[in-house]
Amino acid sequence: MKYPIAIEAGDSTHAYGVAFPDMPGCYSAGDSFDEALANAEEAALLWLEDHLEQGHGAPAASRIEDLRGKKEYRGWVWAFVSVDLSKLSKKAIRVNVTLPETLLTAIDNRAERIGETRSGFLAQAAMERLEKDAA
Repeated sequence: MKYPIAIEAGDSTHAYGVAFPDMPGCYSAGDSFDEALANAEEAALLWLEDHLEQGHGAPAASRIEDLRGKKEYRGWVWAFVSVDLSKLSKKAIRVNVTLPETLLTAIDNRAERIGETRSGFLAQAAMERLEKDAA
C-alpha cells in the first residue's frame, strides 16, 4: 500500500523531517532527501505493526490532493512511501484459495502496477475491508 508523506526540507544543520498524515504520531527524518525516504518506510512499518497489534486495521491512505491545503504542511514536499503489509505478520501462513482467472489476472496486474506482491495486495484489501466493516 502507498501512503502519502510530507517532507520538510532540511539544510546543512537540520535533517529532512517526514510526517505521515494517515499515521498519527508517526514521524521520521534523514540527513538527505533520499535517506528521509528510506527511513520513512521503516517508520511506517513499525507504526503499522504496533497499530495492528493493538487490534486496529491499517488506515486508509489519503489522497495528496486532499492534504495539500493543510496549513501544517505548507511548503513541504509530497511523496509516497510504499508499505508491504505482508511484512508485518509475525508468521506467514500459506493458504490455498480459488479465484476466477480473470480476477486473479486483475489482482496481479494491479499489484505489479503499484509495486506490491499479490500477497501484499490481497492482505491490504482484506485489512481495508475489515476496517470498513468494523466502523
